Amino acid sequence: MVVVAFQGERGAYSEEAIHTYFGLDVEALPCKTIREVFNNTEAGRTDYGVVPVENSIEGSVSETYDMLLTSSVRVVGEIVLRISHCLIAHHDSELSDIKVVYSHPQALAQCRGFITSLGVDVSITYDTAGSVLLIRDRGLKDAAAIASEKAANLYGMKILARGIEDYGHNYTRFLVISAHEAPYSNESKTSIIFSTAHIPGALYNALGVFANNGLNLTKIESRPTRQRPWEYYFFVDFEGHQDDERCRKALSELTSKVIFLKVLGSYPKAKMDF
Repeated sequence: MVVVAFQGERGAYSEEAIHTYFGLDVEALPCKTIREVFNNTEAGRTDYGVVPVENSIEGSVSETYDMLLTSSVRVVGEIVLRISHCLIAHHDSELSDIKVVYSHPQALAQCRGFITSLGVDVSITYDTAGSVLLIRDRGLKDAAAIASEKAANLYGMKILARGIEDYGHNYTRFLVISAHEAPYSNESKTSIIFSTAHIPGALYNALGVFANNGLNLTKIESRPTRQRPWEYYFFVDFEGHQDDERCRKALSELTSKVIFLKVLGSYPKAKMDF
């Protein structure tokens, strides 16, 4: 059976992303951290990993971007998952009993307005589903967790409120990672990382190769190099496969305009339901 690593406890959104992409006939392996997902996949202990990379409300997941830089894994797929949060508590708890809400920082931020309206404290955990497990196992009757409906059902807990995210169009994009390249696909996207010299026009000249070759950029993100202050790596996604003629030409031209280039992989574009 195919084994796929994810960060969090069972019932996490990452596990839902796995089954959305691979179907139900796979083994989903919980990991404590995103780094552990990368390490297991890189070492071949799992066939694939699934990691969150960005949310439509709260933006990028920094740890995933940092691991993409240092790991040897390849990006082989993507999933875009609609995220609908629930407020979850013990069966004998009511909304008026809740004094503290537990969840992952991203989930707490995505539900900031709802939490503020409750006038409660927040407590950060490493995972949404894990926060449900925590309040269940500790018997915290004055606490609630923000997680999925699946997590509530899985751990036998009560849903106090549904759809509590601040914005209805709440989507998280996940990447599928592997030690091997993805098969060729006509409807592909390619992800790369590069850095430029710290001189005027360097980034402009680098990005120009995509426009000159008629390639559409779908994402650009910067992360500090951590080597010198205010110098950055740029993470770029563009439409097309690295083996396509236009993409090969653009990447070849890019090598002469940057000081570092890493191709993370080409993979099928996710289907969007919005």
